[in-house]
Order: sequence, then C-alpha cells, then structure tokens
Amino acid sequence: MQIDTSRLESLLASADRIALVGHFNPDGDALGSVTAAYHYLKDRGKKPRIILPSPYPENMAFLEPDDPRDRMLICENDLPGARALVAEADLVICLDLNRLSRTEYLEQDILQTRASKVLIDHHIAAELERFDLAISTIGVSSTCELLFWTLLSLPDVAGDPGRLSLRCAESLYVGMMTDTNNFANSVFPDTFEMASKLIARGVDKDGLQEKVLSCYSVSRTRLMGHMVKDKMKVVPQHQAAYMLLSNKEKERYHFQPGDSEGFVNLPLAIRTMQVSALFTENIDGKYVRVSLRSKGTINVNKFAIRFFNGGGHRNAAGGRLYMPLEAVPAYFEQALDNWPEEEKFS
Repeated sequence: MQIDTSRLESLLASADRIALVGHFNPDGDALGSVTAAYHYLKDRGKKPRIILPSPYPENMAFLEPDDPRDRMLICENDLPGARALVAEADLVICLDLNRLSRTEYLEQDILQTRASKVLIDHHIAAELERFDLAISTIGVSSTCELLFWTLLSLPDVAGDPGRLSLRCAESLYVGMMTDTNNFANSVFPDTFEMASKLIARGVDKDGLQEKVLSCYSVSRTRLMGHMVKDKMKVVPQHQAAYMLLSNKEKERYHFQPGDSEGFVNLPLAIRTMQVSALFTENIDGKYVRVSLRSKGTINVNKFAIRFFNGGGHRNAAGGRLYMPLEAVPAYFEQALDNWPEEEKFS
C-alpha cells in the first residue's frame, strides 16, 4: 500500500506535544492505534499523551505506556485534564473515529484548538473537512493496519518494520487482530502481509491472542452463556437474531468494560443467521448502545444509518437508540420489516 506521508512528516517534525485521541467505548483497534502511535512518537523524542473518552477493557491494560506519568487519560475520570492536554498540544491526532462527535466530550475543544489536526481512520463517511490532514480509506482491515502502512511510509522507518519498537508492533497487531475478529472478517491481502511483517519483527502472535482472547473472568463467561441461552431472540423470517443486555444483568454478572466484546458475533455462528444485533443499556440509562454484524453482502452500515443513529462498515456497524431498553425489541423487529431491499444488499 502506497501512502503519501510528506505532509504528515512535516507536521510531526514541527510538533513536540502531541495529543492522541481515540473514540468513546474504545475497542482493540482504538487502543491499538493510539498506543502504537504513542510508542512510535515517544521513540522519536516527542511528548505524546493518549486521551480516551471512556475506560478501556481491562484485558487490554497491558497496552498502557510503561511510564506512569503517561498513562492514558480518561475523560470520564478527568475531563478538565483532558481538555487541558488538547489546549496545550502542538498537534492533535485522532485515530479510529470518523466523526469528532465520537470523542463524546472533546469535539468543541478539538475544533477550537490552534493546533493542527490529523485524522487516521478506516471508517465510511469520515469528516475530512474538519482536519488539516486526513489519512482515510475503507480499503483496510482496521485503523491499525492503516497506521502500520503509514508508519512504514515515514522517512525514519523507510519501509522496515524492524525500525518500529516491539511495543509499537504489538499494539498494531492487537488492533488489527481484534478488528478482524481474529482474521474472520474485513481481511484484505495487505492485512496478511502486515501480520507476516509484524510476526517477522518479533510479535508473539500466540501470546497476544492469549492475553486478549483467553483472559476473561468466570462472571464474564457466565454472562456470555446467559446471553446465548436466555436472551437471544431469533427472527427467522429475516434470518436475524438479537440480544439485550440490561444494567441489572451487568450488576448481576459484575460487568467490566469490554466484557461484552464479541457477544454480537455469537448468533452468526448459527448457519441460518445473516444479521445479529446486540443492544446494551448505557450505565446511566440515557441511551441504548447498538452493535450490528452481518454476513456476506448484507449492508448493516446502511441499516445503522437509517434506523440507529449510527454507521460503520458493510458487515460491522453501530449506533445509539434513545428509548427504554424494553422498547427496543419491537423497534428492531419493525426496522427489519421496513429495511429496504435495495439498501440491505447495496
């Protein structure tokens, strides 16, 4: 993959304090991309700081910077501190988000800063006009894959993954691995080339998979069983299934951020299921988080845009519903009935 990074190199060369911003409810790709960028910039002698709107999953805490002074700053824990970092930055780099509203709390702060603004992202319909530089394409598996090829295009790396630190390489691999559901979807030829180059660099593929995919708690595993056994509703006429996760169930199963990761994919293991949805009640009950997945040519991105105040990719999208959780089943099934065929397979 060829990426023109001359403008990015110019911005990096002239900046010292760099704010790296991810999206609300950060997943592996968000965490992987901001921490990979952190390690690269730190090795380059810069002063990067990571800002996330909300807490990250505990099973990915190993991606945190080693220096306790550079720990990821969470807006929900310290919003004034996060805003101060944006205000003081020479450069703001947003990763794995196509809209500034996905920063939840920092949209206006980022718009008002005098610092240059860079976007590195792989989602559909990115707000390119809000950034001084946008490196954006949907033809990659993940933001981490896009960042990998971007870093390789910079003069100091010069196409050699061996010039990336192992911590940077590990973060890139984790983001790519999780956003492809461990190479199950959204995989391109360049994705395998990236994986091969990172493994050759020294990334322990099996070790990272164990850290991320095989380290959940007993309560999380019981919650997953409960969701499949007791909460999965099948809508056979639409080859769809959905599950609802309430705050009461979160409390019962000692829910931690990231515990529901992968739940939305579970119904797709059923041969006849083509669409899956997970509806999760937000902790304050103000909205319901929507996660959508599909197989083959079914376009849940269009589904999310039309019915769920969201968007994403063809086979993986999300959004929000501003209604009580108990009202969601009827709304979802009606949405399936009203989903235009020309959008479903567009």
